Amino acid sequence: MPDDEARIRALIIRWADAVHRGDLAGVLADHAEDLVMYDVPPPYEGVHGLAAYSAAWPPFFDWQAQGACFEIDTLDVTADSGVAYAHALLRCGTPDELAHHPTMRLRLTLGLRKDDGRWVVAHEHHSFPHD
Repeated sequence: MPDDEARIRALIIRWADAVHRGDLAGVLADHAEDLVMYDVPPPYEGVHGLAAYSAAWPPFFDWQAQGACFEIDTLDVTADSGVAYAHALLRCGTPDELAHHPTMRLRLTLGLRKDDGRWVVAHEHHSFPHD
């Protein structure tokens, strides 16, 4: 499914760019209403639904406004006709954090489904390795 993989790759790149710009509407675009996200900060049971997902981003944007970066380092996409997954490593941290840990990467896994011919993110998982 090369066309689907390209569409999904473009969707993820747009999402990461929106995160970097602090553009909440762009972050929410292409996400399912029934999305589930497991994130680095609590709640540990995850965030369920688009409204809760939306509410989770402002603290990250505040932190990122202090000069942190959020950029894709590697991205792999696998797609079938109706479901897909992607995994990526992102540079995510303040200049000081990345200077002290230059190889540190945020791990991202996405589960996507095709709804009415349109790819949407149904599951999102962010994590950092634990030393």
